[in-house]
Amino acid sequence: MELFNRRTAMRGALALAATPFAAGVASADVGALAFVQKWAANPGSAGLKAFVGIEDDRANSHPSATHIFAESDQYRFVMHKSDRDGSDRQRQEVRAIQTGSTRHDMKKGETWRFNYQMYIPSTLKGTTSFTHIFQVKHTGVASPVVTMSLFRSGSTETVEMRLFGAGQAKLGSTPLAPLRNKWIDVEIEIKVADSGSLRYSLKDGGTTVVNASRSGFDTWLGGDQAHPKWGIYRGLGDSGQLQDTYLLLRNMKAYRNE
Repeated sequence: MELFNRRTAMRGALALAATPFAAGVASADVGALAFVQKWAANPGSAGLKAFVGIEDDRANSHPSATHIFAESDQYRFVMHKSDRDGSDRQRQEVRAIQTGSTRHDMKKGETWRFNYQMYIPSTLKGTTSFTHIFQVKHTGVASPVVTMSLFRSGSTETVEMRLFGAGQAKLGSTPLAPLRNKWIDVEIEIKVADSGSLRYSLKDGGTTVVNASRSGFDTWLGGDQAHPKWGIYRGLGDSGQLQDTYLLLRNMKAYRNE
């Protein structure tokens, strides 16, 4: 019996050594070994080349300023109150992800996970209009798939997901005030499909403040690929809440379920 136990243990150890984890899958994927890291943005080396498109004042409303920066260990998105992207909105965003010349798009039926940290200062307000800080989009489709947005109702500001394939249903709304002026951990997991799913979590240090999910709604709105967007994209309708502001992002990674 002792010999059998030793042989069984040895076979188990050999099987473990053959798993993707032993081959170098990130330790964050223990328990979800099918997720393989496809992208990691290094602002100090890759800079803004980690993204396919840089939408820095694309309307040329403020040509004397730069609004999107790759700093040594973070990305900075600056929004001035006077910036415009059309008559009723503002936009300073990056679009889609790449490693060198290799673009990493989301294809129909795939599940992707995005992990990063964000810093929201006191000057970046929730609004009764739209203030998006993350989107998933399809090229050539006007509507986003999902957005992470800052909203205001009365004096209460929230962070929440909106699911555009489910009639802009809200998911995981939580107060914004306690999350300001500190680094917050973000995880977004999305399956892009006619009947897709979304899960997202926000962590304040060791405390999980959001862990929300929904499945069975449309996350494939057209085209041949989907991609993430980050930055500040907001309407001008709640003008009293608009200030010169910024958003910081760091430790950005993307994983695909394989």
